Amino acid sequence: MMTPAGGKSRRPSLAPGIPTTPTISFGDLLEEVGSMGPFQIFSVLLLSLPVLLLASHNLVQNFSAASPEHKCRLSPFNNASDGHPMPLDHSQLPDRCRRFVHQMARDSNSSLDKDRGAETEPCHDGWLYDNSTFSSTLVTEWDLVCNLQPLKNLAQSLFMAGVLVGAFIFGDLSDRFGRRLILIWSLLLVAVMGSGAALSAGFATYCVFRFLSGVGISGFLLNYICLSLEWVPTRYRATVIATQSYCSTAGQVLLAGLAYGIRNWRWLQLAISAPFFCFFAYSWWLPESARWLLANNKHEAALRNLKHVARINGKAATGETVFLEMLETQVGSNTPGKGAHSCLDLFRTPALRRISCCLMFISFSMNMTYFGLSMDLSVFGLNVFLMQLFFGAVDLLAKMGCALMLSFFGRRTIQAASLVLAGAFLLLTLPVPPEMVLVRMAFVVLGKGCLAASSMCLYLYGGELFPTVIRQTGTSFITAMARLGGIVAPLVLMSGGYQPFLPLVIFGIVPIISGISAGFLPEMLKVPLMDTIEQIEERASWKSKAISEEKPQKIMGHVIQSTRF
Repeated sequence: MMTPAGGKSRRPSLAPGIPTTPTISFGDLLEEVGSMGPFQIFSVLLLSLPVLLLASHNLVQNFSAASPEHKCRLSPFNNASDGHPMPLDHSQLPDRCRRFVHQMARDSNSSLDKDRGAETEPCHDGWLYDNSTFSSTLVTEWDLVCNLQPLKNLAQSLFMAGVLVGAFIFGDLSDRFGRRLILIWSLLLVAVMGSGAALSAGFATYCVFRFLSGVGISGFLLNYICLSLEWVPTRYRATVIATQSYCSTAGQVLLAGLAYGIRNWRWLQLAISAPFFCFFAYSWWLPESARWLLANNKHEAALRNLKHVARINGKAATGETVFLEMLETQVGSNTPGKGAHSCLDLFRTPALRRISCCLMFISFSMNMTYFGLSMDLSVFGLNVFLMQLFFGAVDLLAKMGCALMLSFFGRRTIQAASLVLAGAFLLLTLPVPPEMVLVRMAFVVLGKGCLAASSMCLYLYGGELFPTVIRQTGTSFITAMARLGGIVAPLVLMSGGYQPFLPLVIFGIVPIISGISAGFLPEMLKVPLMDTIEQIEERASWKSKAISEEKPQKIMGHVIQSTRF
């Protein structure tokens, strides 16, 4: 067998101690074409640009659906000034949903007029809004106040539902038809539907467009991470995910700036959607994952892509015969073809079933808590633009710290510790008196920062744990559970109407439980990506065997040591 340049024949193993086979790993192919050259750098950069606007689509309704101060508009037959008295609600505050019933002809000496003047009625003529902060929002345009106030939360839930539906649709399609194709059309879907939401003539139309843009966001979410991971070698995976995660967090800061500069909701929605047309245009340059092509027996296409990458990385002189032999060696064994796997494979075998269930629960709990803390910034009573900026900055610092620790402590430790700490910080807010607002907010911010670190770890960890043949299917289930958590978050917040402390109790306990479940996942630090389900099970069985053999050795060691005394 011909050896790659350098004359060394590589025989990689799945993990230290696992028996090796005389095959050449995909990592060897990457080394031949340039493991982290200009191609990988440009690809990561181009895939990271749309990530800057992901937070904008997720959290834009903090601004586009803001509820300004409002009061009932007077009847056109009433000649009172704007300073007219307003009825009081049950809390003895001005009632913003009702007005006094005024007489068309006022007689101050008539007791009947006084009685009729005390009567109240709904705001039949609409509301007057304070436009000092926002010139236009969903609420002011379609009067989503009083009994229609829940509709703005419905729009956000429908967006999350779209991401949930997209996860189920695009996860399997990506494993069947490739990462590149689904990513390209997902970008177009976000561009068209997001722009359509900005031009909506009615609230129902807006909700439909937001739902469909959520479907497109899901398709992009599922594929940009995998397409990045499958083109970079093992030692650079954490760096790539950290870079893209920084972009996601920087998007929160970008959203604060965009919302501050664009106070009209339609222009704001258009500003975060139109750039996806550019992303769609240049995404055609991105090649399909060669790892996915190999796993689906598309050898010729994989060879073309590898040669294309080699040219970009300045290694065009690499012999085609070497490529062919390496490809034949890599895929010489029976490899499942396209359509041989389904979502049921995530739960058929013991090791993969444990991985799938733990990751899904982690994703659900983390996102339920994260969105529960992020979706309504107005509850803090501070400037909404500064709160968005502050939350984004804290998340960025937390992710930077997480990126440094991932290379030293491993994925499992960071995933478990960040979740447990997040829950602990949120539970610590419960005994703090309500008047100590800054102390309570500090604990909430620390908890949200830990959740941000956990999310970055999960992006990397989830992509590493699933094998190539069903990586997108597994990632789609993680994304689906994340969006399910986003849908449940408003319901948890509503429980505060019964007991004010209940949301924080739920948001604190659930991450701690999921952090404990992370301890059952295998470590992936410096471990090559798995391509097949058999490799996952082989590694798990080897680990179990190693542990079972280690215990008798320890016992014998103690016995021998005790006999010496």
